[in-house]
Amino acid sequence: MYAKPNTYILATDTIAFPYALIIDDEIDICFLLSNILKRSSFNVKSVNSLSAARDVLPQQQPQIVFIDNHLGDGLGIEYIPEIKKIYPDTKVVMITAYDDEASRSTAKQNGADDFIPKPLYTAAVQNALNTVSLKQVL
Repeated sequence: MYAKPNTYILATDTIAFPYALIIDDEIDICFLLSNILKRSSFNVKSVNSLSAARDVLPQQQPQIVFIDNHLGDGLGIEYIPEIKKIYPDTKVVMITAYDDEASRSTAKQNGADDFIPKPLYTAAVQNALNTVSLKQVL
């Protein structure tokens, strides 16, 4: 198909960017993580509760989910098996301020692919993307 003179076809019309879902009740964390992921060419959606995640998750398969553990309506660590049941190939990264060996072990047993302690740093997020093999080439 040829473009008419003075008509432009955007390259993004044919490129499917990966989709990331952020589940965290801290708006600042959602904002920070969203900006980091967008710079790595992800489409990003963030929600602030498990109930909102349950509404959003079936709409589109995310390639990766970043989930906080201590949310207002439950524990993210207990929601990981639900994510993996719906989308077994979706990568899940637990993000939490409570970083201890028991939490890491439980997250891993529940299906988490990686674990990032808060506070979040760009390098830690990029390392997680590398760990789960979702690093995007810009």
